[in-house]
Amino acid sequence: MSTSTESATTQVYRVWIKATPEQIWEAITSPEWAGRYGYGGNVSYELEPGGKFVVGASEEFKAAGAPDVVVDGEVIEADPPRKLVQTWRMLMDPDMAAEGFTRLTYDIAPTPYGTRLTVTHELENAPKLAEMVAGTHEDQGAGGGWAWVLSDLKSLLETGGALAA
Repeated sequence: MSTSTESATTQVYRVWIKATPEQIWEAITSPEWAGRYGYGGNVSYELEPGGKFVVGASEEFKAAGAPDVVVDGEVIEADPPRKLVQTWRMLMDPDMAAEGFTRLTYDIAPTPYGTRLTVTHELENAPKLAEMVAGTHEDQGAGGGWAWVLSDLKSLLETGGALAA
C-alpha cells in the first residue's frame, strides 16, 4: 500500500485489491460488509447527492463510552462502483467533532493487477483528525488510521478474514 501523509491537510492512501470494483464498492457502502473490517460499526449511506452518511457505534465502542453515532456526513457524489465523495466528521471526540466536516473521496479503478482503491481525505482545519486518520497515535491504542482500515479491507476481500479476526 502506498501512503502519503506529508501534508496534514490532504492525505492520500492507495491500495491494490484482488477484487472487482463492485465488490469494493459493496464493502465500503453496505452495512453487511462495512462492519466486518476496520473499526466496525453500523454504516448507513443514502447514495445520492445530499444523502446522509452515518456510522453507528459497535457494541464494543458503546461499552467503552462512545456515542451512538461515531461518524457522520453527507454524500456529495455517488457513481457506483467508481467514485464516492462525501463529507466526514468524527463524533467520538469533542475536539475532533468541533473541527467540523472534512471531505473524503473513494476512487475505485480496475487495473491489470486487480482494482486500485485510492482514498483521499481532505483535512483542512482538522489537525486532530488528521493525526488520528494518519495513525499517529497507534501506539496509544487509537488505531492505525486509514492505512490500517484499508489493509483490513484488502485482507477481508482477498482472504475472507479481517486482520483482527
